[in-house]
Order: sequence, then structure tokens, then C-alpha cells
Amino acid sequence: MRKEDSMLIRTALDSPGLIAGITLKDHHAPESNNMALHTCSDPEAVLANRKELARSLGTDLEQFVCTAQTHSANIRKVTRHDCGSGAFSAEHAIPDTDALYTTENDVLLCSFSADCVPVIFSEKASGVIGTIHSGWQGTIKEISAHTFRELHRAEGTDLGQLQVWIGPAISQQCFEVDKDVEKRFRQLGYADEWITFDPERGKYLIDNQQVVRTQCLLAGVPAANISVEPFCTYDEPTGFSHRQDKSSGRHLAFIMKRV
Repeated sequence: MRKEDSMLIRTALDSPGLIAGITLKDHHAPESNNMALHTCSDPEAVLANRKELARSLGTDLEQFVCTAQTHSANIRKVTRHDCGSGAFSAEHAIPDTDALYTTENDVLLCSFSADCVPVIFSEKASGVIGTIHSGWQGTIKEISAHTFRELHRAEGTDLGQLQVWIGPAISQQCFEVDKDVEKRFRQLGYADEWITFDPERGKYLIDNQQVVRTQCLLAGVPAANISVEPFCTYDEPTGFSHRQDKSSGRHLAFIMKRV
């Protein structure tokens, strides 16, 4: 974790030519550093937080690309023409999309989360970078695997060279679900290892981060190229958790290439 001037950030994919990471909850910032316009009390405070993030990264808010996330498996390739989408207004976000990628420089891709799994990825040879929002519904829909296979098909991305960072999310011990959700995870055919039952709570506990990691492996990403952030958004004081607070703010996971 580092502090970029006044902005609390956890770094991802620390690589030359990339800026990538996720913002954290900060009680000293407006709305505790909430970055989401779709769930806030004061949109101007959120815009102030976004502008501070842009300043700390040495970029402009006009370069942000944001989506209206719907727990879909929908993927969108973006270009500089999409810059500014959703940056200043939720109404102008790219609709119904939970995965973004680009091959262009100076485009800051954004993903919002509060317990859901944020995924950031890059591959040098094809020049691809991207973000994925994988809540449990997105995981059931295998959004990460679908995204990586689309990159291979459309961009010729070598999945053996893809670098993947799985960011802060709710931990298995805090992610309680009932039988209906447990059944859907088991139907994937490879998630059983990451499901337990707690008889005291009468709930199933699922490690969504590790199920997403398994999807990355099955898509062809080597284990050595995948890192998982050991951070529980429910337990950590710098985490936003929708399960803990239905009006919770959101982290912003981001990645951008620079020349």
C-alpha cells in the first residue's frame, strides 16, 4: 500500500509503462474516498475524489473510462474516443458492461467494487490491458475466462504471458451464502475446493477470489502470472463492503498504459 500525496492506493502490476492499482477507503477524504457516482450522498464529493486520484496519477479525469456495471459477462474494447465515459456522470457511463480492455495508451480503465472481485490484467506483446468486475454473479457467468478467451481470439493475446492481479474482495470467512448460490458455484465443476459449510451459522462460505483465480488458470494463464491480494473488504478498515453497509461507497480499480 502506498500514499500518493493524499490518495491511499494499493498498487497492482507494478511494471514499467503501466499505472495500475485500487483506491482504498479513507475516513479523512470526502465520503471516505468513495469513487462511485451510482452510490453516493454527494456527487460533488465523489468527483473531488476522482479528480484527486487523477492528479495523484499524473493524468486527467477526462481520460477515465467507466461503465454501468450490471454483474454481466459483457466485455467492451475501448479506445481514446471512449475517454470521459462515465467520468463526470453515471448517466454517460458505458452501459451494461463489466469488463473493459484497450490496446491504446493514455486511457484509464476503471472498475468499481465493494466485496466483488476486481481483476486487472496486461500482456506486453499484444499491448492489451484491462479490468474486470467479478461479483459472485459475474463469477458464475465466468466473466474472467470469457474475457481472456476473447482477448486471444480478437487480439492474438498470448494467455501464457498475461499478467493478472486479483484485488481486494470479501474473504471466504465473511462471504456467507445459502444453498441456492452454493449450488450455482458447484455447477461450475471446479469450485468445490473453495466451498465450505459452517454448521454454526448454517451458511456456505465461498472464496470468490480463488474461484476467479481458478478460472484464470483454466483459461490458460500460468499460476506464476497470477497474484491474489490478501485483503478482506469486509474486515479491513480501508475496505468498502456492501455486505456490511448497503449504502457503502466503492473502490476504484484502474489501469492505464503510458508511452
